[in-house]
Amino acid sequence: MRSGFSMITAIIFIVLVATLGMLALSLSTQTTKQTTDLFLREQAELLAQSATEFALLAFSGHDINATNGCLQEINAQYPEAGINALFDINITLRYLGRGLPCDAGFIIDNNITTNDSNLTLIIDTVVTSSAATEPIRFHRRTLQKP
Repeated sequence: MRSGFSMITAIIFIVLVATLGMLALSLSTQTTKQTTDLFLREQAELLAQSATEFALLAFSGHDINATNGCLQEINAQYPEAGINALFDINITLRYLGRGLPCDAGFIIDNNITTNDSNLTLIIDTVVTSSAATEPIRFHRRTLQKP
């Protein structure tokens, strides 16, 4: 009777230790996944900030006239274009101003009367990635007066 009770106690102890081991292993793999996803999200935020600055640089080098029109969209990939790209970066520029030669879909208001608000940009930057276990999509909207 006594040896049977010891055997049941030993089996319960082994099941308990195995359960705790599986829980520790599960939490360890989950922590690794969350760390990777967090790293990629932070990288997406930094890419959105850099892409917004790049859009301002591209806008400052673009001559807005009836021939060239307005700079409307910029698309890029990081780290390089092609099959190894982790992030897709899409930048859309919309305008507030007076008498701008832009397409209608990219002008929010073309009848601004104040000179201080003429040629104001609304920059929408979207960074997406499907490299993580959960898809990442980071959107940043800024209002800029170049």
